[in-house]
Amino acid sequence: MKLNNETVTIELKNGSVVHGTITAVDPQMNTHLKSVKLTLRSQASNQPPISLDSIAIRGNNVRYYILPDSLPLDTLLVDDMPKAKRRKEGAGGAARGARGARGGPMRGGPGGRGGGGRGGPRGRGRGF
Repeated sequence: MKLNNETVTIELKNGSVVHGTITAVDPQMNTHLKSVKLTLRSQASNQPPISLDSIAIRGNNVRYYILPDSLPLDTLLVDDMPKAKRRKEGAGGAARGARGARGGPMRGGPGGRGGGGRGGPRGRGRGF
């Protein structure tokens, strides 16, 4: 990941503040930190923060990340991963528009949304 070994401050939804060095972030935004200082919301301002070796924060508890000012965001935000090439329309499996795809013809019937298949379109009576 691009932010590994960066020291950040994370504010949580419950008002607590976590300051530490990122070791890992997963796609659900779960964040693992080392060398952590935890300031609880209910903690008095004259008390020192709690020091921890490591902590894991569930992604849905994060309000926002405060990144260091020295971080070059213009280069970090560029997507350098190669884009996946699009496959051709008729190739492989039940791709969009292929036989057997949802809403498409299946086993020779006309198919499609709202008509032609077993039972016909909804709410149109019996077709007399």
